[in-house]
Amino acid sequence: MGPKHIVFKKLSKDKSVGVYMGRRDFVDHVDCVDPVDGVVLVDPVQMRGRKAFVALSCTFRYGAEDEEVLGIEFRRDLYLCTRQVYPPLQDKERSTHTRMQNRLLCKLGENAYPFFFEFPDNLPCSVGLQPAPTDVGKHCAVEFEVKAFSAKTQGEKVRKRSTVKLMIRKVQYAPEQSGPAPSVQTAYEFAISDKSLLLEASLEKLTYYHGENINIHLSITNNSSRTVKSICFLVEQVANVVLYSSDSYVKTVAEEQTSDTVASGGSLEKVYTILPVLANNSEKRGIALDGKLKYEDTNLASSSIVKEGVLKEVLGILVCYKVVVKLKAGGMIASSEVRAELPFQLMHPKPDAVSTMRRCWRGSGTAAQRERRTRRRRRRRVATRPQLKGDDITDRSLWPGS
Repeated sequence: MGPKHIVFKKLSKDKSVGVYMGRRDFVDHVDCVDPVDGVVLVDPVQMRGRKAFVALSCTFRYGAEDEEVLGIEFRRDLYLCTRQVYPPLQDKERSTHTRMQNRLLCKLGENAYPFFFEFPDNLPCSVGLQPAPTDVGKHCAVEFEVKAFSAKTQGEKVRKRSTVKLMIRKVQYAPEQSGPAPSVQTAYEFAISDKSLLLEASLEKLTYYHGENINIHLSITNNSSRTVKSICFLVEQVANVVLYSSDSYVKTVAEEQTSDTVASGGSLEKVYTILPVLANNSEKRGIALDGKLKYEDTNLASSSIVKEGVLKEVLGILVCYKVVVKLKAGGMIASSEVRAELPFQLMHPKPDAVSTMRRCWRGSGTAAQRERRTRRRRRRRVATRPQLKGDDITDRSLWPGS
């Protein structure tokens, strides 16, 4: 059996138009963006002489949907492109660009019409700020939407019954070529001390995946007269809202406090682990999250990668991360804090990279270990297959591993 293809569909209340799409996540590869493609299904009887249009929009929302001041809503339309699909302005063959569209057109029949949009280079990715548990309505976010509607003209007021909206996302994956692993060295001199405290910290790589532990290599040489009483590690998320202002939100998304100390004249070399995940920050207001579709979970916002030459002022919300190392050194009069920062990227791996890692894992180990894993998988498949009786119809797509 070949792989299953999921199709997302949504119909208007009066059944005059419907949207069919093969995916809702579109990847920003920095140098180019995946185009938005799909099919609109129309009912000629319900159309009653009206036309069908489809629109792709990008909106930055920074207030509740029903709030406004002096007639100005708390939203800004960053991009809007509308096209007529029925009656068609050109033949279907010229309007069809992908295999998924061809399959949908064959399946839905003669009343289905394809649509195709290309993203401009200067649009942000789908990201939003987490509201408080007591907040209601839509929160501050960059949102993308595909809307199909029927009307006599494009400019007339559209009835809600004749409109269908489908949310989509513009996402970025981790780059194939990662930069050098971040590291920092600092020497801190105290007021009443002849010698300094040397601090070296480094990460194992620049790009980490969501849900992956971050190992921090720490080296301390304390030549000062003070004692390092505590060592603390933080992961800070910096969300810069660059569209309507220069606001910057710095939120701690992970924190580890250790009991290690370094006496005067002593040293320490150790590897510490920290894990930034949304599960530990589910009630913190203002944390940036990846764009969320209905009934789906999300995660901390991925690091933003901006194409050279694009104005950052139109990119909505830019997100970056850094590991912060804090040392608290006690003295006779007062305590002093030594701080070092390690910037890094937090992103999702490309889907093909995930499958490659799984294949590498399955192929690892000795021949005997691989054979044992194969036998265990076969036993699980046999145990979960449905038991057939009489003339039962078997759908092999329901079998695991088919």
